[in-house]
Amino acid sequence: MKNNKYIVAFIALTLLMVGCGNHEEKSVVDNTPPVIVKVSAIDTTGINNSFVVASGKVEAEKSANLSTRMMGYVAKMNVKMGQKVRKGQLLVSINTADLQAKSAQVNASILQAEAGYNSAKKDYDRYVKLFSQQSASQKELDDMTAHFEMAKAGLEGAKQMKNEVNAQFSYANIRAPFSGVVTNTFVKMGDMANPGMPLVSIEAPSKLQVTTMVAENDISKITVGMKVDVLVKSNGKTITGKVIEKSNSAKNTGGQYLVKIALEKTDSSILSGMFTTIQFPIEKSKEEASTFKVFIPITAIVENGGLQGIYTVSKQNTALLRWLRLGKTFGDKVEVLSGLNSDEQYIIAAEGKLFNGVKVSIQ
Repeated sequence: MKNNKYIVAFIALTLLMVGCGNHEEKSVVDNTPPVIVKVSAIDTTGINNSFVVASGKVEAEKSANLSTRMMGYVAKMNVKMGQKVRKGQLLVSINTADLQAKSAQVNASILQAEAGYNSAKKDYDRYVKLFSQQSASQKELDDMTAHFEMAKAGLEGAKQMKNEVNAQFSYANIRAPFSGVVTNTFVKMGDMANPGMPLVSIEAPSKLQVTTMVAENDISKITVGMKVDVLVKSNGKTITGKVIEKSNSAKNTGGQYLVKIALEKTDSSILSGMFTTIQFPIEKSKEEASTFKVFIPITAIVENGGLQGIYTVSKQNTALLRWLRLGKTFGDKVEVLSGLNSDEQYIIAAEGKLFNGVKVSIQ
C-alpha cells in the first residue's frame, strides 16, 4: 500500500515538472521613448589654413575692477550696469561712521598739539632773548630748545594722522579713475564691503584691443607693429589690427605666448568680450597647410573628471560618448586632434538626458 502511495506521488511530481516546462519564457521589452537629438556634420570650412591663425577675445584697453581698503557697509550705490561715467565721478559710498569718529579725535589732537607748540615757541623765543642778554644759562636754553622741538614734532605727527584719515576717506568714496562705462556691479546697498573685494568694474570702450595666445612655433615670426586681420565671429566683420605687445615668456600661460592687438576703426557693434579669429600675415609651409583639421563648436563639448568628449550616434541609434583630444580654439569652435573622424556626425542638442547607450531619435 505504501509503495502505491509513493508511485502516485512520483507521477504527480513528474506531471507538474512537465507542465512547468511547457510555459514559454517572456522576453523583457524596453519601451522607453528615445531621446530626440539634433546632429551636425564636421565643420571644415571658415578657417583659412594657409596662414597662421589664432583665437582671441575683444577687450577694452582701459579697464579696472575697483575695490576698497576698508571694511564697512555699502551706504549708497550711485551707478548701475551700462551707465556712462566721467573721471572722478562718485560710484560707491561706504559707511564711514567709525572713520568720522577717528577724524574728530585727530582734529582734537591737532588743536592740542598746536596749543602746545605755540606755548613752547613763546618760551623758546623768550629764552633765546634772555640768553643773548646773558640772563639765562646754556642748560636752560638747551632744555627749552628740546621742549620746543618735541612740541613741533607732536604737531607734525598729528597732521600726518590727519592725512592718513583723509586717505582712508578716499577709499570709502570710490570714484571713477577714468571716463567710461560701468560693465558690472558686484554689491548693492547694505552689503558688507571687504578689503580687496571688487565693487564695480568699468571700461573705456573708445579703444578696443584683442588678446590672443600664439604657439611657440609661430611667436618668433610675429613682430610688434605687424598688421593683422581680425574676424569678429558674432557679426562676421573683418577689422584691421596692429600688434602692440607680445610676451617673450610662456611660463605662466600654459606654454603659449600672449599677444595684444589694437583694433582700428571699430563701431558700436564690436563689444568687449566678443570672440575673434586673428589671421597673421605669416604663410604656413606646404606640409602644414595641407594638414586636414576638424572643428566642432565648444558648446557641444561634454566634460567629466577633466576629460572632454562629444556624443555621437551609433549604428543602433544609441548615444555613444567619444573622448577627444582637443587643440586650439578659433572663436566659438575648437580643433579636434583625435577621437573624431571627418565623416562622423555628432550631437549638438538633446531634448532629454544623454548617457552612453540611451536610445536616440534624430530630428
